[in-house]
Amino acid sequence: MFVTPAYAQAAAGGANAGAAFAQFIPLILIFAIMYFLMIRPQQKRVKQHREMVAALKKGDQVVTQGGIIGKVASVRDEELEVEIATGVRVRVVRGTVSQVLSATTPVAANG
Repeated sequence: MFVTPAYAQAAAGGANAGAAFAQFIPLILIFAIMYFLMIRPQQKRVKQHREMVAALKKGDQVVTQGGIIGKVASVRDEELEVEIATGVRVRVVRGTVSQVLSATTPVAANG
């Protein structure tokens, strides 16, 4: 009337399934916290930067990631021509613009 170890382990397997799931709960919580504290805010910043770069137009005063401050002289597909001094223009890639200092507003037509 001895129970072999194989039968004893098989009988206890149903009780361990809940304990195994309970071990994954902290990992799930850590991932959720990381998502809301790190991943989601970074995605929002990337979206805001993409919208800012897409809205650049001639006359905007911008700062590049290299720290160059200038006024947008012309806008092309993936690059801008920025005037950093009178008569001095440099070409920069759109994605390197880190901040718009002053955006030009369209003038309302009087009439």
